[in-house]
Amino acid sequence: MGLRDPLPAEEVTQRLASSGWSGDTNEISKNFSIDYDSAMRAVTEIAQAAIELEHRPDIDIRWDHLRIAMTTHTAGDVVTELDFLLADRINEITEKHGAVTT
Repeated sequence: MGLRDPLPAEEVTQRLASSGWSGDTNEISKNFSIDYDSAMRAVTEIAQAAIELEHRPDIDIRWDHLRIAMTTHTAGDVVTELDFLLADRINEITEKHGAVTT
């Protein structure tokens, strides 16, 4: 199975349970409680990871929280392995910057 192949619903459900993300076969997302300055630093690193993986998450930065959502547009707006690879990287990056899942 390739990085951009759609994942079956059962696998998405299992992966969401272990990753701390929520969603379905169309999109995964996660909200973080984090101050604005730390969010900006984290987003810089998230952008670099996204560039490396050739994947583009939607990022919403607010004064006290950060929301990230992903789908694989090039696969028809479905969740793929690529979404979970980037989600794992985002989890590491945000944790390093003191973010807490909300």
